[in-house]
Amino acid sequence: MSRVCQITGKKAITGNNVSHSKRRTKRKFNVNVFNRKFYWPEEDTWVRLTVSAAGLRIINRIGLDAAIKKAAEQGHLTELKAL
Repeated sequence: MSRVCQITGKKAITGNNVSHSKRRTKRKFNVNVFNRKFYWPEEDTWVRLTVSAAGLRIINRIGLDAAIKKAAEQGHLTELKAL
């Protein structure tokens, strides 16, 4: 499950490179994702998540526990790696 945010579900999309002469060739817009470790105090463990920049902001805003629960019910979080 590479290049997919486990919190928001964002993944790469396709589009076009457009040259000066308006020729179009296919390209991929990748997601700005990071592999980060978070301390989850409710479970008293460290977890490793692949999160995008938007996912980091969501975790900062609503908290890790709420973000994990929301991602799990939306189906974005398939597996949670405990350390």
